[in-house]
Amino acid sequence: MNPDATTPPSFVVLSAPLVIAFLDIMPLSHGHLLVCPRAHRPKLTDATREESLQMGNHLRVLSAALARATGVQDWNVVQNNGAAAAQVVPHMHYHIIPRPEIRASGRLSESFTMFGRGQREELDDGEAESLAGRIRAEVACVLAEELQDEKGKINANL
Repeated sequence: MNPDATTPPSFVVLSAPLVIAFLDIMPLSHGHLLVCPRAHRPKLTDATREESLQMGNHLRVLSAALARATGVQDWNVVQNNGAAAAQVVPHMHYHIIPRPEIRASGRLSESFTMFGRGQREELDDGEAESLAGRIRAEVACVLAEELQDEKGKINANL
């Protein structure tokens, strides 16, 4: 038995000391990600300051990487706290949900199609593996670009 294998499969796109991000197994749209602290935190107010800072930074990086990997330039970031607020899993997490352009017959119908197609479907493992790999590659690119930008700013100040 492989201790690194997960059941069911998980498609991790970012793994950091305090934060992990992975594809949602019942996505609202192609590329729907979940970002959560590694430690159990039922609600946002239960997260530590450091967890909150890291999640915020990772949300920014993951949003950029996800847009590049999917080609979808618009997205929602959603976080629910408590059952009355539609929190289903009692572990704090953010959703990053790509919003492909919706072409419906009228504006009213478009406004009620929240978070993409509105229907959840099971994640296809084969497609998910490929997509997770593209997102991981784009995360690495975004971080490398930011590092280069920071080096450039430091050199400019010398």
